[in-house]
Amino acid sequence: MCVSDSHKSQSPLDLAQIFEPVREDLARVDQEFLKHVQSRVQLIPQIGKYLQTSGGKRIRPATLLMAARMAGYRGDGDRAVLYASVVEFIHTATLVHDDIIDESGLRRGRVAVHSRWGTDITVLLGDYLYIKSMGMALTYDNLDVVRLLCEVTLRMIEGELYQLTKTGDVDITVDEHFDIIRRKTAHLFGGCAQIGGMLGTTTPEQQAALWEYGFNLGIAFQLVDDLLDYTADERALGKPIASDLREGKVTLPIIYLLERGGAARDIVDGIVRDRDVTRERWADLKQQMVDTQSIAKARRQAEHYAGVAVQHLSAFPASPEKDALLALPEYVLSRDR
Repeated sequence: MCVSDSHKSQSPLDLAQIFEPVREDLARVDQEFLKHVQSRVQLIPQIGKYLQTSGGKRIRPATLLMAARMAGYRGDGDRAVLYASVVEFIHTATLVHDDIIDESGLRRGRVAVHSRWGTDITVLLGDYLYIKSMGMALTYDNLDVVRLLCEVTLRMIEGELYQLTKTGDVDITVDEHFDIIRRKTAHLFGGCAQIGGMLGTTTPEQQAALWEYGFNLGIAFQLVDDLLDYTADERALGKPIASDLREGKVTLPIIYLLERGGAARDIVDGIVRDRDVTRERWADLKQQMVDTQSIAKARRQAEHYAGVAVQHLSAFPASPEKDALLALPEYVLSRDR
């Protein structure tokens, strides 16, 4: 793995330790989120509070806040907190829409919004969050940031649409899967880091380095997320076993397994077709993934992108915020939920 030597030998930090340099600002992001979902339509703040207390990790807004401080942003924090809130709104909007598309009954171990309040309300809530985020972004006169947010959001929606065209496609290729990951996940991570740099005093080269840091961190994050469907404890993960496959999503560990041929193809075809699997067949499939090194191979890909992310921070001098950003890829690789 390519992460820096200063972090390889340490046990992974928890998020509270990593986020310590921006702890107060991150708390303000939570307050800002609740403030901006206030509405005379009482259902909006009710669902907004439900979402805000659902146990999200806040990695995206924290990345923006830490990048801003590392880049020399020394304002009162208002701009950074606002833009961090904007990306949390965008991320939350994608989650509520994704759960409808995936027909997921649970999100982080809790009943998904559409299962509790209905699909029609949830679609409109997601739309509300998207539009609200752009309205918030226009609070300050920085059209470059707004353009970047619009571009990132468009790429995310494209990724969701592209993934839908590949749902149930057991023959999806590695390149096609990475294209989905880049659009759905990596672009928002890249945007968070770059916006942080845009708030500080940075050169174009440093802003590009921050984009690459976030972009590669996002790929690593999604690859680990895909792996957790096959390696995590069901209770810790907060969703049923085989969730991705039952939704027709063939991710990197399965793609690598199918490249080896053999009996796994029949099992995967059956799960995708029936949207169900017995625990016995699931255990058999996971054992085949271990035996063929498919999980290990996918894990090495996540480690590679985490290492690339770290390399791009060499453009910045030492600081507590840089140390935190260096630790974040290690945390991503150590996730168990």
